[in-house]
Amino acid sequence: MGERSILEETKADPLINPQIKGRARKKGRRRRLLNIEIFITLSTFLLIAAVWYVVTKFEVVSSLIMPSPGSVIQSFQEVFSTGYKGISLSVHVLDSMKRLLAGFIAAAVLGILLGLASGYSSKVRAVFDPIVEFYQALPPLAYYTVLIIWFGIGDLSKVVLLFFAAFAPVFIASMAGVKNIKMEYIQGAYNLGANKWQVFRHIILPASLSYIFTGLRTSMAASYGTLVAAEMVAGVSGLGWMVNDASRFLRSDVIFMGLIVMGVISIILDRSLRFAEAKAVPWKGKD
Repeated sequence: MGERSILEETKADPLINPQIKGRARKKGRRRRLLNIEIFITLSTFLLIAAVWYVVTKFEVVSSLIMPSPGSVIQSFQEVFSTGYKGISLSVHVLDSMKRLLAGFIAAAVLGILLGLASGYSSKVRAVFDPIVEFYQALPPLAYYTVLIIWFGIGDLSKVVLLFFAAFAPVFIASMAGVKNIKMEYIQGAYNLGANKWQVFRHIILPASLSYIFTGLRTSMAASYGTLVAAEMVAGVSGLGWMVNDASRFLRSDVIFMGLIVMGVISIILDRSLRFAEAKAVPWKGKD
């Protein structure tokens, strides 16, 4: 069924809409391309793992610098079962994700709203755009010390830091999405009797979604990197703290394990945003 049945029907019935044939062919090409991409990705990771195994097997570098894959797997089992410094791996992950999502969600909601408003109104843009331009170039850890003085070394200072790290990318992307809409579309809607809310709902928001999701993905990457750095500077739990603490005791196996966990979580977060984008913007990349 599926693709094959559609192709068979199109061959059997010469009167069927040619667009169905085109869609079936495009779907088949996308599936073949996806299978090739998955094969290449898996092959790449397998090659990296093989090189890693060979380098550590023949002791090309010291185990303190690069632990073997087996020792990393063993440390993962150890931390997962008994924890690191009395704190289980799941707690470290949950603590990091709570901080990350709290700052990211707040920044996403406010950044999208103010970004859309700034793109639509030059007066609103005159208020917020210069502020974002001023602080976005500052390294987050540069003003983290100020946040620690204001909010302490607990989670609140980290959440505020992540908010600022995540806000600028999504704000700029949302504003750019509105500014790139052709004014003829908006003016045409007004000429047809649409009010401001209808114009925003049916024209501005849909046309800006692609930009918004690009900003969200960039924002997630920026906030995630800032989270790990913040936990290294001031933290008593979380993945960043665990890696930083392990470095003090030359536990390279725990360091590598923590980096792998961070990388896997990063991929999951980005893929989740890609999936949401595919559902919200199904027309992206299509004719």
